[in-house]
Formats: sequence, structure tokens, C-alpha cells
Amino acid sequence: MSENNGDLMKGFIIGGLVGAVLGILFAPKSGRETREDIARKTEDVLERARGEYEKAVDKSKRAYEAAVKRLQDLEVKAKEKVEEVEGKVADLAHQGSGIVHEGKDKLMKAIDAGVEAYREEKTEKPV
Repeated sequence: MSENNGDLMKGFIIGGLVGAVLGILFAPKSGRETREDIARKTEDVLERARGEYEKAVDKSKRAYEAAVKRLQDLEVKAKEKVEEVEGKVADLAHQGSGIVHEGKDKLMKAIDAGVEAYREEKTEKPV
């Protein structure tokens, strides 16, 4: 529970107790009846405080569980995106290697053609 909720709970308990005690002390009853009323009111205030505390804990627990669930969903989506990107990178790498191989073949053919042209010219013209 956050610090603000703890302060609110303390204020609720103290305010309830002070109000109950003041109300009982100013009521025209005997000492024994007054003490019994104070004990009963104190128990009522504490019971309400316990109920509020349990509600706050339950609400915090639900918020925590919702946050964990959301993070797990985001993790799954992130993994899916990573796999998708990895697949695209693999495809691009494969395409790139094909282009490089194709370029290499063209370059080798051009070199071979150049060498052949050089040989032909050399055999046609004696030096």
C-alpha cells in the first residue's frame, strides 16, 4: 500500500476513535456504560478500518496482477515482432547473397570476355 493510503488509513482510525470517544464522554451515562460504549465504538471503528484496509490491499493486488498481465502480453508481442524482423532480415540476407552471387558471375564473365578480347587482339596483331 502506498504511503498516502497508509496516512489516510491512520487519519480514518484516529478520527473515528476521537469522534467516538468525544461523543460517549459527553453522553449522560455512568462510567461503566461509558467504558463499554468506548470499547464497542473502538471495535466498530477498528472493524471498519480493517475492511477499508482489506479493500485497499485487494485493489492493489488487482492492479498489480493487471500490470503483470499487461507486461506478459507486451512480452509476447515483442517476441513475435522480433521473430518477424528476424525472418525479414534472413530473407533480405538471402536475397542479398543472390544479388552478390549474380553480380560476381557477371563480373567474372566480363573479366573472361576482357581476357578473351585481349588474347584475340594479341594474336591478330603481332608485336
